[in-house]
Amino acid sequence: MQTKLDFTKIERRAKIKNRTGKAVTYFLLTLWALVVLFPFYWMILTSVKSYGAYNAEYIPTFFTLSPTLENYATAFTAVPLGRYFTNTLIFTVVTTAVMLVVIVLAAFAFARLEFKGKNLLFTLFLSLMMIPTELVVITNFQTITNLGLRNTFAGLILPSVTSVFYIYLLKENFEQIPDELYKAARVDGTGDFKYLMKVMVPISQPTIVTIVILKIIECWNSYVWPRLITDDPMYFLVSNGIQEIRENGFGRENIPAMMAAVVVISAPLIVLFLIFRKKVMAGVSRGGTKG
Repeated sequence: MQTKLDFTKIERRAKIKNRTGKAVTYFLLTLWALVVLFPFYWMILTSVKSYGAYNAEYIPTFFTLSPTLENYATAFTAVPLGRYFTNTLIFTVVTTAVMLVVIVLAAFAFARLEFKGKNLLFTLFLSLMMIPTELVVITNFQTITNLGLRNTFAGLILPSVTSVFYIYLLKENFEQIPDELYKAARVDGTGDFKYLMKVMVPISQPTIVTIVILKIIECWNSYVWPRLITDDPMYFLVSNGIQEIRENGFGRENIPAMMAAVVVISAPLIVLFLIFRKKVMAGVSRGGTKG
């Protein structure tokens, strides 16, 4: 009887400890979520405040009783925000598409094809990740300038059509596919390109989707290179546009309208990540697992 009571007490204590641990974990996660999400909330809140109401606030308020969408209309009329969006969309789609072709073919070559010096070449590829980004930017700037491609979409796109990290990630994923499938396909007379498109790409779809989404985010947020290689507003991306808004009188004076522009620019990436977040997590975890 005593043993049964002791076991019951131990079980009760374990349950209390487990619940306490969960409560502390959820509390810390909630606190962290509030810290991370508050800037987004403040950005959206400021964007729906009128210009007069915002300037009349000596102490910032955390809500508004009279939201307005006037700032969003101002953001599109005060600066060519629509053109910035179009330029960024062209840059993102073309860069991502070309990069996808390059890294899929490169990853397949390193993962499945046998040629002299493959391991040495791949080691040299990985060593490129150790080069500081600033040095690459300087080299790319000189090359694009010498080719006369400044203030062109080609000049914006060409330096971004490959990635050593994405090649490595996809190569590791391709190597997880059993060699028996490749050998069987070769026996059946299937060529390398057909095997790549019909077998390897569908199996590695989660990783490829992850790479595409990460590249889209990278292109959309690109700032240093577009700022360096373009000084013609006709080729400005949204990152250049935000800087232009901040530097001119409109951005310095009308903070709510500037915040509205930031919300419009940020919304596509947030929606994209929320839609494909599970595929992103699955692709990253798959790419980092061997066997």
